Amino acid sequence: MPLKIAFAASRAPVAQTARAALIGRYGNVAPEDADVIVALGGDGFMLQTLHAAQDLDAPVYGMNRGTIGFLMNAYAESDLLERLEAAEREVINPLVMNATHVDGSTSRALAINEVSLLRAGPQAAKLQITVDGRLRMQELVCDGALVATPAGSTAYNYSAHGPILPIGADVLALTAMSAFRPRRWRGALLPKAAKVRFDVLEYEKRPVMAEADGTSYRNVTSVEIMSEPTVEHTILFDPGHGLEERLVSEQFN
Repeated sequence: MPLKIAFAASRAPVAQTARAALIGRYGNVAPEDADVIVALGGDGFMLQTLHAAQDLDAPVYGMNRGTIGFLMNAYAESDLLERLEAAEREVINPLVMNATHVDGSTSRALAINEVSLLRAGPQAAKLQITVDGRLRMQELVCDGALVATPAGSTAYNYSAHGPILPIGADVLALTAMSAFRPRRWRGALLPKAAKVRFDVLEYEKRPVMAEADGTSYRNVTSVEIMSEPTVEHTILFDPGHGLEERLVSEQFN
């Protein structure tokens, strides 16, 4: 039985052109009817596709029609069926964020890469950090802080000088951005099952927003973050180019 493929593409012209060419060659079905979803774009579009497909059984195979393409495979129109057949699977769990706002309302979101807290005004943020119900840091004065998954550790986390995490490490990275007090504190490695809570101190004077994979939630007073084991995302990679290899290679670039 032929493989049923759903092709998705970012708005970039190069991605749309690639989608049209691939559909002409391999056909196209709706995502809910697909055996595999092929995402054409960059890492940002890959995250969008994974979020959109989280309730579907189809794995996602990305081909780079964007800039970095850390989560993507190289683009080629030929031999796609053979590449999909030989692809290696990586299963990752997202983070779940529960945020409370100044007005008492709450927001919930899933993040495959990271959940970050960022100052939303001219003054540095003041954050208090609790891990598994135990106060770990009374006051962190900084531009922001984030919790990243291994899959997201080479993204915003790495730009903030956080560690690159191997996929099988079962840890999360808690990374500070431009920490003023404690001076140059960069963060910590935490078990994957840890529950991290940030409380925003002086939130009226020092407003803070939270972001889950780039989606913003303004005027937060507290944010709780933990891994969500009940949600799984399956990503396909060409042999020898899976996330594990990419994470190791990135550290030697």
